[in-house]
Amino acid sequence: MTRFFTLAAACLALAGPALAEGDPAVGEKEFRKCKACHAIASADEVFVRGGPTGPNLYGVIGRTAGTTDFNYGASIVAAGEAGLVFDVDNIQDYMTDARGFLQTYLDDPKAKTKMTFKMKSKQADVAAYLATFSDAAAEADSEDEGS
Repeated sequence: MTRFFTLAAACLALAGPALAEGDPAVGEKEFRKCKACHAIASADEVFVRGGPTGPNLYGVIGRTAGTTDFNYGASIVAAGEAGLVFDVDNIQDYMTDARGFLQTYLDDPKAKTKMTFKMKSKQADVAAYLATFSDAAAEADSEDEGS
């Protein structure tokens, strides 16, 4: 019995990093909270119909902040100009508290954001879901089809 618990603990320890990466299927369900403001649509296909209040999140992972065809606030544009590129890690912090994230990133306590929603849980899952709509994910899919 002790051997079973030791083996189970070892499996959980090894699985920990994978679990921390997030589950896109869970993120898809959690994204329902986001689609009131955000759509996910490529030039050819609409994946999630959402509201126009926020920018289209297709390709947000790997994109410089504040650079798509959207009327962004000055702080997110400044963050992009300062080098902010969203990845699956930093976008989780942004989802949790966009204003606080920008204030820290820009070292500006007056930095503001138009995004008032604060995601309280499952940020890693939503980030993993958004990553499935990145240009890098699309390129990997096309490479897999070509192999």
